[in-house]
Amino acid sequence: MHSAHSLTRVTVLALGIAGALACGQVHAAAFQLKENSVRAQGRAMAGAASAKGDASVVVNNPAMMSTFERTTVQGDVTAIDLSFEFEGSGYAAAGTPLQQPLTGGNGGEAGGVAAVPAMSFILPLEGGFEYLTLGAMVSAPFGLKTEYEDGWKGRYHALNSDVKIIDLTLAASLELSDTFSVGLGAVIEHSDVTLSNAIDFGSALCANPATQALCFMPNPITGPYGPQRNDGAVEVNGTDTSLGFIAGLSWRPTDAVSIGYAYRSEVDHRLTGTADFTVPTNVQPILAPTGQYVDTGALARLTTPAVHTLSATWQATDRFALMAETSHTGWSSLREIRIQFDNPAQADSAEDYSWGDSWFYSVGGEYALSDSFILRAGVARDDSPVSYPHRTPRMPDQDRNWYAVGLTWAASENFSLDASYARIQLVDTPEIDILSSSRSRLTGSYDGGANLFGISAQYRF
Repeated sequence: MHSAHSLTRVTVLALGIAGALACGQVHAAAFQLKENSVRAQGRAMAGAASAKGDASVVVNNPAMMSTFERTTVQGDVTAIDLSFEFEGSGYAAAGTPLQQPLTGGNGGEAGGVAAVPAMSFILPLEGGFEYLTLGAMVSAPFGLKTEYEDGWKGRYHALNSDVKIIDLTLAASLELSDTFSVGLGAVIEHSDVTLSNAIDFGSALCANPATQALCFMPNPITGPYGPQRNDGAVEVNGTDTSLGFIAGLSWRPTDAVSIGYAYRSEVDHRLTGTADFTVPTNVQPILAPTGQYVDTGALARLTTPAVHTLSATWQATDRFALMAETSHTGWSSLREIRIQFDNPAQADSAEDYSWGDSWFYSVGGEYALSDSFILRAGVARDDSPVSYPHRTPRMPDQDRNWYAVGLTWAASENFSLDASYARIQLVDTPEIDILSSSRSRLTGSYDGGANLFGISAQYRF
C-alpha cells in the first residue's frame, strides 16, 4: 500500500522547519527580529548602526564600539503583543468527488505576548591596547510563538509554532584614526524549533487507489473513513548550534556626522530532531505495512539570511539629531527546505519557498528636552520577502509600517533608563490561498499588527 506516501509532503517536518522560517514576526520582515535596542526602537531603528551611546552596537555595528570611552553594561527587553486573526473558509479533498467544506473555527487569536531580551557589554582597553574595544552581547535575531485553536479550519497547515533563535556575539573594534574604526565579531547561534499541525489521513486514504474503496464502505456518507474523519497530528522538534560572523565600519568625518555600515553573514544550520506522529486507531493497521508515520528522527538544513545595513546620524544642533537607516536582507537564499527522515520508509519532503530579498527603510530623530531627558521618534517601512503564492498560515506576511516614540532619562552621570513604544501596521490585508498535497485548500485573509513595549537600563563604570 502507498496510502501514507501522498501525505509525506504535508507532514510536518516540511511544514515544521519551513514553518520555523515562515512563522515570522509581523514586526520584522519574515521571521527576523530587530528588537535588540529599546533606544533605537524609539526611532524605528533609524541610526542603530551609527548613533553613539547605545551598547547594542555590538551586534548592530561592532565598529561603533570604539566610540565608547567607559565600560558599559546594558540590558534591553521588549514585550511584543502580536495579533493575528484569520477569517475564511476552504475545502477538504478539494477538487475530488469527496470535496467538503473545512470544519472548525477561524483559529482564534493566533498571536500573544512574548518578551525579547538582550544584554550587551562593552570594554574599552587601556595602555598598549587603548585603540581596541571588546564587546559581547546575547540577543534573539529570529523567533516567535504562535498558537491556533485545535480543530480550526487551517489545522492541516499549522497548529502550534515555537521558534527560538539566540545569538552570543563576541566582537572587537579597532580605532584606526580619530574618525575611522573597523569591527569584527563571531556569532554563535543556537536554534530550537517546535511545531505541530494536524494530518488528514482520511483524505489521503480516499485519494490512494489502493485504499480509496474504504471511503465507500458502506457509503461515503456514513463510512468510517473519509476527509476530516481520520485526523492525526505530528509535532516536530529540531535544534542546532552554528557559527557566523559580523563586520562593520564607522566613519565620523566631523563631530556632527556619523556613518556606519554593517554586515551580518548567513548562518547555516543543520537541524536534527524528532518527528512524533499521532495516528488514529482505525488507521494504524492500514499504515502498519508501509512502515510510515512512526516516530522517527529527522534532519533539515536551513540558512538564516545575510544582512547589509547602511546608517547615518547627523547632530544638527546641540539638542537635535536626525538619523536614517536602510538594510537589505538576503532572503533569496531561502529557496527550498528539504527534510530527510531517519526512517527509510518515509520519503524526503521538500517545500518550495522562493522568497525574495527585502528592504527596510527608517528615519528618526532625537531632541534633548534637558540634560536629563531625551525625546525621540521615528517611522519605517519594512518590505516583506513573501509573495502571495508562498503565503501560508505560518507566514501570513505582508509589508508593514512602523510608528515609534521613545524617551531616555539620564538619572545620573553613570545610569540611564530608556523606554519606547512602537506600533506596527500591515500595509495591506494578507490574503492566502493554499492547497496541501492532501487536497486541503484554505482561503481567506488576516487582520494583524503588533505593539512593542520596550524598556532598558544602561550603566557606565
